[in-house]
Amino acid sequence: MPIGARTRLDGVVPGVAHARHTTVSDVPDPGDRPARTQTRAGGQPPARSVVVVGAGLAGSGAITALRAQGWTGRITLLGAEGVEPYDRPPLSKELLTRVEPAWLRDELGTDLAQADDVRLGEPARRLRLTDEGVVVATDAGDLEADAVILATGAHARRPPAWTSALTLHTAEDAALLRAALQPGTRLVVVGAGWIGAEVAGVAARAGVHVTVVEAAGTPLAAAIGEAVGRLTVPWYAASGVDLMTGTGVVDVRPGSVRLASGVELPADVVLVAIGARPTTGWLAGTLPVDADGSLAVDEGHRVLGPDGRPVAGSRVVAVGDLARRRSPRHGWVPGGHWDGALRGPAVAVRSLLAGLAGVASSTATSSAADSPGPAAPAEDPAPYVFSTQLGHELGMHGIVGARDELVLRGDPTGPFSALWFSPGSDELTAVLAVDRPRDVGAARKLFTGPRLPRVDRTRAADPGVPLR
Repeated sequence: MPIGARTRLDGVVPGVAHARHTTVSDVPDPGDRPARTQTRAGGQPPARSVVVVGAGLAGSGAITALRAQGWTGRITLLGAEGVEPYDRPPLSKELLTRVEPAWLRDELGTDLAQADDVRLGEPARRLRLTDEGVVVATDAGDLEADAVILATGAHARRPPAWTSALTLHTAEDAALLRAALQPGTRLVVVGAGWIGAEVAGVAARAGVHVTVVEAAGTPLAAAIGEAVGRLTVPWYAASGVDLMTGTGVVDVRPGSVRLASGVELPADVVLVAIGARPTTGWLAGTLPVDADGSLAVDEGHRVLGPDGRPVAGSRVVAVGDLARRRSPRHGWVPGGHWDGALRGPAVAVRSLLAGLAGVASSTATSSAADSPGPAAPAEDPAPYVFSTQLGHELGMHGIVGARDELVLRGDPTGPFSALWFSPGSDELTAVLAVDRPRDVGAARKLFTGPRLPRVDRTRAADPGVPLR
């Protein structure tokens, strides 16, 4: 919901291609900003600059958090897409009804004028750590800074050989897909996850002939398991979408999709929606990138080294899709959650500034062997997914474990919720609400404490009993 508009930056016009570099001389100074100095503890030289790498929700939020928390030094923002920050969820949810991105300046009041040097089309290529700080290399040269905030997000996965297939992760992707989908078009969606299901429903309502192919036994199997995923199967036929599960795709060529069963599906357009991978390839050799491409961070979003300690004296923090965060409540939380990208920057900035000042962060841990107290609930947002798909509204809080036990709440053919509990326990680990907005709000409140909530299973299964 729009909170307030902001004046558009000179040279930054909404669209797919924009000016690549805006310097501080091009950006109006707010006027009431204090002098750009920052003193470190212990008589060290003043901290002068921070580079924010990534111009999405998390990166733009980091700029706001830096100024809000008193940082008066220089801020440089690097982006890869050449456009000002925008919200990604509407790309699929409103694919055919919103022709422009949902600019964050309108949605959240994001103000890039708080940064001194805005380079929206100049991605980072390498990171180097030094005794004095960091060096971020771009095609235009090296940027030296005292610290860096990593917010490069993720990119859609697509097998290299499937060159004719489209993906959906950026505003440019959405523009290409929108132009390709016309009434009567044959669309094959590879993957029945959150994005695949959302696009299938949107396209079918517009008169597109949609077939969804899923390698797992049910839609959303990786996120919510096959038992609950199976409850979503009837939604596809009701929306006029053909669903094929339990079969993989072995080849995509212009005009066709070949399945592992040997079946050839005719396709005018193919959308690959098989997930995203953190954009961390440029950090290889400098930071310990996990096998899935993510960076492990502590409760304060400080990047952890192999020894479990923050790297580079807490000068490097990561937030958003590329960060796998340690949570006192949920354990390790993967990236990809909108709330994390929205609320994480304030926590990351607090850790960063505390490190620069030589003061231990309140959420810090010195090593993996330490046993810190739980982070403040406001600094430990529960993983949250919201989805509008095939005529249904879904909201999910928490993380489903492989051995968690399922309790259904309500009629699974109508509005219902799925609750997961730790094995043999009343400890609630996740809630998925389908067309039950009150349960969404209740679940959000349940996952605000320092630990997982405890809920009576029998009472929770009764839809007439408030979940709260």
